[in-house]
Amino acid sequence: MNCQIESMTIAHLRYIERILSTEFDNFWNFSVLEAELQNPNSHYIVALDNNSVLGFAGIWKAVDQYHITDIVVRKDLRQKGIGSQLLEKLIEIVKFEKITSITLEVNIQNTAAISLYKKYNFRVVGTRKKYYFQKYDALIMTLFLN
Repeated sequence: MNCQIESMTIAHLRYIERILSTEFDNFWNFSVLEAELQNPNSHYIVALDNNSVLGFAGIWKAVDQYHITDIVVRKDLRQKGIGSQLLEKLIEIVKFEKITSITLEVNIQNTAAISLYKKYNFRVVGTRKKYYFQKYDALIMTLFLN
């Protein structure tokens, strides 16, 4: 599925506010995302089709690297390439900034996300024990850029 990727605005966030916990994952809520949009070290993007938000993703800049905070696609549209398009845009943003690496945490049980990151050459560099819900481990994955 081909979609348009652009910077997230408060209008996009308001568009998904009422469906954030049901149509997307409930990992981040409206107020957290609203604060992220105001954070000068954060950059959020959205995937759109006819002005409908299909997914979103965010990164934090930390000195000489970026950290992917989330890549979220609407539940009914997963496995259609939207996550890949969001990830490609994040990588493009980081390369433009001439940053050397991108790091993220992913739930060890989220095999679809792990496969996506491996497809883009992210490598497992560590784990965080009981990182998700104080129950599931997280893999720490990094993409090293030239």
